[in-house]
Amino acid sequence: MSPLWTSAEIVAATGGTANADFECNGVAFDSREIGPGDLFFAMKGEQADGHRFVAQAFASGASGAVVSAPVDGPHILVADTMRALEQLGIAARQRVDAKIVGVTGSAGKTGTKEALFAALERCKPGKAHRSVKSYNNHVGVPLSLARMPRESEYGVFEMGMNHEGELAALTQFVRPHVTIVTTIAPAHIEHFGSEDRIADAKAEIFEGLEPGGVAILPADSLHFDRLRRRAEKYAAKIIGFGFSDGADVRCIDHLASANGGSLITAKLPGGMLQYELSQPGDHWVANSLAVLAAVQVVGADLAVAGLALADMGGLKGRGARHRLAAAGGEAILIDESYNANPASMTATLKGLGNTNADRRIAVLGAMRELGGQSARFHAKLRAPIEAANVNLLLLVGEEMAPLVEALAADVAWAGKFAHCASVADVSDRLRSDMRGGDAILIKGSNSVGLSAVVEALLDGGD
Repeated sequence: MSPLWTSAEIVAATGGTANADFECNGVAFDSREIGPGDLFFAMKGEQADGHRFVAQAFASGASGAVVSAPVDGPHILVADTMRALEQLGIAARQRVDAKIVGVTGSAGKTGTKEALFAALERCKPGKAHRSVKSYNNHVGVPLSLARMPRESEYGVFEMGMNHEGELAALTQFVRPHVTIVTTIAPAHIEHFGSEDRIADAKAEIFEGLEPGGVAILPADSLHFDRLRRRAEKYAAKIIGFGFSDGADVRCIDHLASANGGSLITAKLPGGMLQYELSQPGDHWVANSLAVLAAVQVVGADLAVAGLALADMGGLKGRGARHRLAAAGGEAILIDESYNANPASMTATLKGLGNTNADRRIAVLGAMRELGGQSARFHAKLRAPIEAANVNLLLLVGEEMAPLVEALAADVAWAGKFAHCASVADVSDRLRSDMRGGDAILIKGSNSVGLSAVVEALLDGGD
């Protein structure tokens, strides 16, 4: 295969000056992620200057660096490394003859992106590309584009936002042929004030659609009509997905499967499809419909995509399930520690309730960026918690105080919950209380740090 980039191509894209010829097969701006043959971008951030780590990058095998000040080793000198990364991402998008899909939403966008990539990679092995991790912001999107091989036939890019105008900029880099909005929920609502404004901000993704582009929207959302009206300005076709009777891609029926996922019968334009989904929960059923809609639009094989959905493994921090040795047998650990908002909390608690277990334990961390509505949204978690038949509830974060107060006033919850002072307290409590037959859900905003609980349990507390 040809290299990802040659120094001459990087110079042409960025307008920089090379001090040597080189080739690279990867791109990174974190020196800890550099591998042999990678290109290192020395980015200047608020906390650190990447130029301090150029030597480390070369020691790790970097073949070249993009810098704004001369360094020892093969490099390309530019005025602004952030702008150079954007320019390289633009060049990557321009040189491919690939179908590009952009994914956004208040919840489920990373899982949907990964599921769509798995489906397209199964259809065309080695020809699909996607953004990794949650590289979905003003730095991550250009980086993900810059990493796209020239031979790619499909590209799937996640795009996120915290403020108005951010998606409008990102989608112009990606220039998708297809856009997916997974759902609209009060994530980051402190920056917007209302869900309507969140929907409008998510709808910015349509502004980058290529001519003839398609918008795939959540038909079950209260904001569907609002999204549709925005999409009509840019999209040649709009597809609704979900459980609603009017959805173009609709779940006709779904049953729990033996592996903990779902057996689904879906109606799509042109026919019916039955498939198995390895991931549990109605929210995953809905998002799998968006995946199939995109697969059909880009002309890939639906049957093969269905096989990929059956084989998908769990995603770290987003639903991965682990079996843990515990007193009297095994416990199930459900890792949802990466993120949380009211919609995803409700969905994952429902999944916990549907999990076969002797006891259900929920470890819930605070939901951040809810602004003045934080107390209300945290107090409202009581309903889905009780619907899930949670036997032990461990809460983390000051924001959980309204829920704690409500539960403390109810004698039925006496001895069944605790407001833990720290993540370490949660780990200690679980290690002492966990037993065979338990199902343990761990979910909270990433900044709460509940991933440390997951790691402690998986490491046996070491």
